[in-house]
Amino acid sequence: MQDRTGQNVPKVEFPVRHNFEWEKWSTDELFSNKTVVVFSLPGAFTPTCSSSHLPRYDQLAPAFKENGVDEIYCVSVNDTFVMNAWAEDLNVQAVKLLPDGNGEFTDGMGLLVDKKALGFGKRSWRYSMLVKDGVIEKMFIEEETPGDPFGVSDADTMLNYISSDAKAPPSIAIFSRGSCPFCKKSKEMLDAKGLAYEEIVIGKDATHISTRAIAGSAGVPQIFIDGKHIGGSTELEEYLK
Repeated sequence: MQDRTGQNVPKVEFPVRHNFEWEKWSTDELFSNKTVVVFSLPGAFTPTCSSSHLPRYDQLAPAFKENGVDEIYCVSVNDTFVMNAWAEDLNVQAVKLLPDGNGEFTDGMGLLVDKKALGFGKRSWRYSMLVKDGVIEKMFIEEETPGDPFGVSDADTMLNYISSDAKAPPSIAIFSRGSCPFCKKSKEMLDAKGLAYEEIVIGKDATHISTRAIAGSAGVPQIFIDGKHIGGSTELEEYLK
Protein backbone atom coordinates (compact mmCIF):
# COMPACT_ATOMS: atom_id res chain seq x y z
CA MET A 1 0.00 0.00 0.00
CA GLN A 2 1.77 3.14 -1.20
CA ASP A 3 1.33 6.50 0.46
CA ARG A 4 0.94 8.92 -2.46
CA THR A 5 1.14 12.12 -0.44
CA GLY A 6 2.32 14.97 -2.65
CA GLN A 7 1.08 13.37 -5.86
CA ASN A 8 -1.91 14.25 -8.04
CA VAL A 9 -5.02 12.12 -7.91
CA PRO A 10 -5.47 9.82 -10.95
CA LYS A 11 -7.16 11.38 -13.97
CA VAL A 12 -10.30 9.34 -14.67
CA GLU A 13 -13.98 9.78 -15.46
CA PHE A 14 -16.72 8.28 -13.31
CA PRO A 15 -19.81 7.11 -15.27
CA VAL A 16 -22.72 8.29 -13.11
CA ARG A 17 -26.47 7.91 -13.39
CA HIS A 18 -27.80 11.27 -12.17
CA ASN A 19 -31.40 12.51 -12.47
CA PHE A 20 -32.20 9.57 -14.77
CA GLU A 21 -29.46 10.60 -17.19
CA TRP A 22 -25.93 9.33 -17.81
CA GLU A 23 -23.16 11.76 -16.92
CA LYS A 24 -19.38 11.55 -16.73
CA TRP A 25 -17.75 13.23 -13.76
CA SER A 26 -14.05 13.89 -14.35
CA THR A 27 -11.48 14.19 -11.61
CA ASP A 28 -10.57 17.60 -13.05
CA GLU A 29 -14.01 19.01 -12.26
CA LEU A 30 -14.28 17.11 -8.98
CA PHE A 31 -10.95 18.25 -7.51
CA SER A 32 -9.79 21.44 -9.26
CA ASN A 33 -9.67 24.53 -7.04
CA LYS A 34 -11.25 22.64 -4.14
CA THR A 35 -10.28 21.25 -0.78
CA VAL A 36 -11.70 17.74 -0.75
CA VAL A 37 -11.84 14.84 1.68
CA VAL A 38 -11.97 11.42 0.01
CA PHE A 39 -12.56 8.10 1.71
CA SER A 40 -12.63 4.77 -0.03
CA LEU A 41 -14.05 1.48 1.17
CA PRO A 42 -14.50 -2.15 0.05
CA GLY A 43 -18.15 -2.08 -0.90
CA ALA A 44 -21.60 -0.54 -0.70
CA PHE A 45 -24.05 -2.19 1.72
CA THR A 46 -21.24 -4.01 3.56
CA PRO A 47 -21.38 -3.92 7.41
CA THR A 48 -18.61 -1.53 8.52
CA CYS A 49 -19.06 0.71 5.48
CA SER A 50 -22.80 1.06 6.15
CA SER A 51 -22.81 1.29 9.94
CA SER A 52 -19.75 3.45 10.56
CA HIS A 53 -17.62 4.68 7.67
CA LEU A 54 -20.07 6.49 5.38
CA PRO A 55 -22.66 7.60 7.99
CA ARG A 56 -20.08 9.28 10.22
CA TYR A 57 -18.58 11.29 7.36
CA ASP A 58 -22.10 12.39 6.44
CA GLN A 59 -22.84 13.37 10.04
CA LEU A 60 -19.61 15.36 10.40
CA ALA A 61 -20.01 17.15 7.06
CA PRO A 62 -20.96 20.50 8.71
CA ALA A 63 -17.81 20.35 10.88
CA PHE A 64 -15.66 19.63 7.82
CA LYS A 65 -17.26 22.55 5.99
CA GLU A 66 -16.59 24.88 8.93
CA ASN A 67 -12.93 23.90 8.68
CA GLY A 68 -12.46 24.65 4.99
CA VAL A 69 -13.50 21.43 3.24
CA ASP A 70 -15.56 22.05 0.09
CA GLU A 71 -16.61 18.48 -0.73
CA ILE A 72 -16.56 14.96 0.72
CA TYR A 73 -16.35 12.04 -1.71
CA CYS A 74 -16.89 8.35 -1.04
CA VAL A 75 -15.24 6.01 -3.56
CA SER A 76 -16.07 2.34 -3.98
CA VAL A 77 -15.56 -0.22 -6.74
CA ASN A 78 -19.30 -0.49 -7.36
CA ASP A 79 -21.50 0.61 -10.25
CA THR A 80 -23.55 3.80 -10.11
CA PHE A 81 -26.89 2.02 -9.57
CA VAL A 82 -25.57 0.27 -6.47
CA MET A 83 -24.05 3.49 -5.13
CA ASN A 84 -27.27 5.45 -5.75
CA ALA A 85 -29.34 2.78 -3.99
CA TRP A 86 -26.91 2.76 -1.07
CA ALA A 87 -27.06 6.54 -0.70
CA GLU A 88 -30.85 6.39 -0.70
CA ASP A 89 -30.92 3.52 1.80
CA LEU A 90 -28.70 5.43 4.25
CA ASN A 91 -30.34 8.80 3.50
CA VAL A 92 -26.96 10.35 2.71
CA GLN A 93 -27.23 14.14 2.62
CA ALA A 94 -23.77 15.67 2.25
CA VAL A 95 -21.34 13.06 0.91
CA LYS A 96 -21.05 12.60 -2.86
CA LEU A 97 -20.67 8.95 -3.86
CA LEU A 98 -18.28 8.19 -6.73
CA PRO A 99 -18.86 4.83 -8.47
CA ASP A 100 -15.49 3.44 -9.52
CA GLY A 101 -17.07 0.40 -11.16
CA ASN A 102 -14.08 -0.40 -13.36
CA GLY A 103 -11.61 0.23 -10.54
CA GLU A 104 -9.69 2.79 -12.61
CA PHE A 105 -9.37 5.44 -9.91
CA THR A 106 -8.55 2.87 -7.23
CA ASP A 107 -5.99 1.16 -9.46
CA GLY A 108 -4.42 4.55 -10.17
CA MET A 109 -4.11 5.05 -6.42
CA GLY A 110 -2.32 1.71 -6.14
CA LEU A 111 -4.98 0.48 -3.73
CA LEU A 112 -6.90 -2.05 -5.82
CA VAL A 113 -6.82 -5.35 -3.92
CA ASP A 114 -8.04 -8.89 -4.53
CA LYS A 115 -11.14 -9.78 -2.51
CA LYS A 116 -11.79 -12.91 -4.55
CA ALA A 117 -11.99 -15.07 -1.42
CA LEU A 118 -15.14 -13.14 -0.43
CA GLY A 119 -16.59 -13.25 -3.94
CA PHE A 120 -15.98 -9.52 -4.36
CA GLY A 121 -13.35 -9.64 -7.08
CA LYS A 122 -11.16 -6.53 -7.19
CA ARG A 123 -12.04 -3.89 -4.60
CA SER A 124 -10.53 -0.87 -2.88
CA TRP A 125 -8.43 -1.07 0.24
CA ARG A 126 -9.88 1.16 2.95
CA TYR A 127 -8.25 4.60 3.16
CA SER A 128 -8.94 8.32 3.38
CA MET A 129 -7.11 11.38 2.08
CA LEU A 130 -7.16 15.16 2.10
CA VAL A 131 -6.78 16.60 -1.41
CA LYS A 132 -6.18 20.25 -2.27
CA ASP A 133 -6.55 21.34 -5.90
CA GLY A 134 -6.01 17.76 -7.04
CA VAL A 135 -2.84 17.21 -4.96
CA ILE A 136 -2.87 14.74 -2.08
CA GLU A 137 -1.83 16.46 1.14
CA LYS A 138 -2.40 13.60 3.60
CA MET A 139 -3.35 9.92 3.45
CA PHE A 140 -4.61 7.57 6.13
CA ILE A 141 -4.24 3.99 4.88
CA GLU A 142 -5.47 1.08 6.94
CA GLU A 143 -2.85 -1.37 8.16
CA GLU A 144 -2.17 -4.39 5.96
CA THR A 145 -3.69 -7.05 8.19
CA PRO A 146 -6.16 -9.85 7.45
CA GLY A 147 -9.84 -8.98 7.33
CA ASP A 148 -11.17 -5.45 7.04
CA PRO A 149 -9.20 -3.17 9.38
CA PHE A 150 -10.86 0.14 10.25
CA GLY A 151 -8.79 2.28 12.57
CA VAL A 152 -7.41 5.38 10.82
CA SER A 153 -9.56 6.19 7.78
CA ASP A 154 -12.56 7.24 9.86
CA ALA A 155 -14.13 10.69 9.81
CA ASP A 156 -13.05 11.69 13.31
CA THR A 157 -9.38 11.00 12.57
CA MET A 158 -9.54 13.08 9.40
CA LEU A 159 -11.36 15.95 11.12
CA ASN A 160 -8.80 15.96 13.93
CA TYR A 161 -5.99 16.11 11.36
CA ILE A 162 -7.58 19.10 9.64
CA SER A 163 -8.19 20.90 12.92
CA SER A 164 -7.41 19.55 16.37
CA ASP A 165 -9.82 22.15 17.77
CA ALA A 166 -12.74 21.07 15.58
CA LYS A 167 -15.77 19.94 17.52
CA ALA A 168 -17.90 17.10 16.21
CA PRO A 169 -21.66 17.67 16.55
CA PRO A 170 -23.33 15.55 19.23
CA SER A 171 -25.30 12.45 18.25
CA ILE A 172 -28.88 13.10 19.37
CA ALA A 173 -31.92 10.84 19.19
CA ILE A 174 -35.42 11.64 20.41
CA PHE A 175 -38.28 9.20 20.85
CA SER A 176 -41.48 11.12 20.17
CA ARG A 177 -45.18 10.84 19.37
CA GLY A 178 -46.99 13.08 16.89
CA SER A 179 -49.59 14.44 19.33
CA CYS A 180 -47.16 15.02 22.21
CA PRO A 181 -46.72 18.74 23.10
CA PHE A 182 -43.60 18.01 25.16
CA CYS A 183 -42.05 16.30 22.16
CA LYS A 184 -42.73 19.40 20.09
CA LYS A 185 -41.20 21.59 22.77
CA SER A 186 -38.08 19.39 22.92
CA LYS A 187 -37.57 19.55 19.17
CA GLU A 188 -38.02 23.32 19.21
CA MET A 189 -35.33 23.62 21.90
CA LEU A 190 -32.92 21.52 19.86
CA ASP A 191 -33.73 23.50 16.71
CA ALA A 192 -33.13 26.77 18.55
CA LYS A 193 -29.65 25.57 19.49
CA GLY A 194 -28.97 24.48 15.92
CA LEU A 195 -28.57 20.86 17.01
CA ALA A 196 -29.39 18.13 14.49
CA TYR A 197 -31.23 15.10 15.80
CA GLU A 198 -32.80 11.87 14.66
CA GLU A 199 -36.46 11.45 15.54
CA ILE A 200 -37.91 8.01 16.27
CA VAL A 201 -41.69 8.25 16.11
CA ILE A 202 -43.66 5.86 18.30
CA GLY A 203 -46.21 4.01 16.23
CA LYS A 204 -44.23 4.53 13.04
CA ASP A 205 -40.55 3.77 13.62
CA ALA A 206 -40.87 1.94 16.93
CA THR A 207 -43.31 1.08 19.74
CA HIS A 208 -43.38 1.84 23.45
CA ILE A 209 -41.57 -1.46 23.96
CA SER A 210 -38.47 0.27 22.59
CA THR A 211 -38.69 3.18 25.02
CA ARG A 212 -39.25 0.79 27.94
CA ALA A 213 -36.32 -1.37 26.86
CA ILE A 214 -33.93 1.54 26.29
CA ALA A 215 -35.08 4.28 28.67
CA GLY A 216 -37.02 2.25 31.22
CA SER A 217 -40.20 4.24 30.60
CA ALA A 218 -43.02 4.26 28.06
CA GLY A 219 -43.37 8.05 28.29
CA VAL A 220 -42.23 10.42 25.56
CA PRO A 221 -40.16 12.30 24.74
CA GLN A 222 -37.07 10.33 25.64
CA ILE A 223 -33.87 12.07 24.58
CA PHE A 224 -30.41 10.53 24.21
CA ILE A 225 -27.22 12.49 23.54
CA ASP A 226 -23.88 10.81 22.80
CA GLY A 227 -24.96 7.58 24.44
CA LYS A 228 -26.36 9.27 27.55
CA HIS A 229 -30.04 9.19 28.51
CA ILE A 230 -31.02 12.82 29.16
CA GLY A 231 -34.71 12.24 29.92
CA GLY A 232 -37.73 14.26 28.86
CA SER A 233 -38.28 17.90 27.91
CA THR A 234 -37.64 19.27 31.43
CA GLU A 235 -34.34 17.42 31.69
CA LEU A 236 -33.38 18.51 28.19
CA GLU A 237 -34.02 22.16 29.08
CA GLU A 238 -31.69 21.85 32.07
CA TYR A 239 -29.09 20.03 30.00
CA LEU A 240 -29.07 22.72 27.31
CA LYS A 241 -28.48 25.43 29.88
